[in-house]
Amino acid sequence: MAAVTLVCLIAGAVVSYAKARAEGLGLTADVGLAERPERLVVALVAACFSGLGVPYILPAGMWLLAVASLITVGQRVVAVYQQTRER
Repeated sequence: MAAVTLVCLIAGAVVSYAKARAEGLGLTADVGLAERPERLVVALVAACFSGLGVPYILPAGMWLLAVASLITVGQRVVAVYQQTRER
């Protein structure tokens, strides 16, 4: 679980960095499966239900968050790549 949580932290930072870097280049990167609000909701709901005693919800939430964040990073990289190819 520590590795999954670390992936969530790193991927979350990379998602935001990819968008900021694209905007700095004058491009848009408003694509992705899990933008900031979705990532926050998944993490908070998983933590809330875990605190209420629901078993395995926190690991499931972290796995979902890790996969969705990695997909979002890929989608943003592809979107920026396509925009630069058009120019």
